[in-house]
Amino acid sequence: MLMIEMMSGFNRPLSLSRSTSSARRTLNSPLAGSARLGLGSPKGSRLSCLSQWFHVLIIVGSLASFLIVIGGGYIYVLPSLSRASLGYSMSKLNNSGVSCNILDGSWVIDDNYPLYNASECPFAEQGFNCLGNGRGDKDYLKWRWKPKKCDIPRFNVHSILERFRGKRVVFVGDSMSRTQWESLICLLMTGVEDKKSVYEVNGNKITKQIRFLGVRFSSFNFTIEFFRSVFLVQHGWMPRHAPRRVKSTLRLDKLDNISNEWINADILIFNTGQWWVPGKLFQICLAKRKVEMIQDFSVQPMHIVGDSIKLGMSIPTAFRLALGTWASWVEKTIDTNKTHVFFRTFEPSHWSDQTRRLCNVTRRPITEIKVSDRNLFSGITMKVIKNMTVPVSILHITPMSAFRSDAHVGMWSDNPLVPDCSHWCLPGVPDAWNEVFFTYLLSNDRRSL
Repeated sequence: MLMIEMMSGFNRPLSLSRSTSSARRTLNSPLAGSARLGLGSPKGSRLSCLSQWFHVLIIVGSLASFLIVIGGGYIYVLPSLSRASLGYSMSKLNNSGVSCNILDGSWVIDDNYPLYNASECPFAEQGFNCLGNGRGDKDYLKWRWKPKKCDIPRFNVHSILERFRGKRVVFVGDSMSRTQWESLICLLMTGVEDKKSVYEVNGNKITKQIRFLGVRFSSFNFTIEFFRSVFLVQHGWMPRHAPRRVKSTLRLDKLDNISNEWINADILIFNTGQWWVPGKLFQICLAKRKVEMIQDFSVQPMHIVGDSIKLGMSIPTAFRLALGTWASWVEKTIDTNKTHVFFRTFEPSHWSDQTRRLCNVTRRPITEIKVSDRNLFSGITMKVIKNMTVPVSILHITPMSAFRSDAHVGMWSDNPLVPDCSHWCLPGVPDAWNEVFFTYLLSNDRRSL
């Protein structure tokens, strides 16, 4: 439309030029010369005079037309250009995180933290309430994530509560997903006056084994739900006639059988990774068979793809196939015009000795992280999502979390005999994940920052 208007504006001056040239040729003709010298008949003189007035009127009309075109261009074309320019500027402002990269930064001390008290939040597991479980130092509560070239917006609980009004927010994943889910609820409860208006929809307490938990904020008419799906794909038992060393199966081509429960959400946040390690894969079958949980590396999980049984498949390969199944499901099942889909990347642990499970929680964040801390699983996740045909926002929290060796549960869980350098204290690092999530959400930008 803008191109048509601009071409119309240029056509009018060309018409004016032709009219002017015609007028000049007429005035330079013999008849015109006779009229100027007063020669010829009175009738010829009158005709010559009328001809002159006629050409003057043509010139005046052409000038008027030219001015109208210029005016119209000013009224219609220039505002369009201004709107386009403004739109570009707003786009640049809205997408400032793209050039800033909010995930490239460092942790800084901020006395405004923590953002809530876990002991006052009924939805924070006792096992994650490190301060309530006897941790003496409080420095780990005071760190805020600071991008290098910008700032994450300060947490505004009322803005988020209003943004969630009438919505359904769903987390899907393992216990790390449940930790972020708990963090989000505790953050939002700080803005709710009537705490009793926030409740678990089935009256359940927060436990590790339950597959579904849903907390409703009745005053704002929204729910925040958690579905436990540690692999995202289907886990099964040892099939008949399988080799003896096979104790469990993963259907890499089929999403979890509870996936239909995730569909009609306004916001979907996925994660997986913590169970995609030899120890966890083997512990699944042993734990569910009520056998003592030990790491038996002679026991192998069996992966099934279609009608094929895959033994000896590497874990990264299996993880990539499972993520491909998830991606295909999202593309075919989820209406991304209605549902904003997120995928949070792998959360690094800080075991000082993985084989002996030694946990050394530091007093302060570390200042440098290894390249390996950026994690193979996160790289696979981002590669799969990059090739998807629908928009999915990646919450790439792996590098920022890798600094926080001070923020793990350690010995301050509800079972101090079992050290924990995988899970995180609440309040703590999962709150920063949610602040990054809020930044994406409030920017209305579906692309990964």
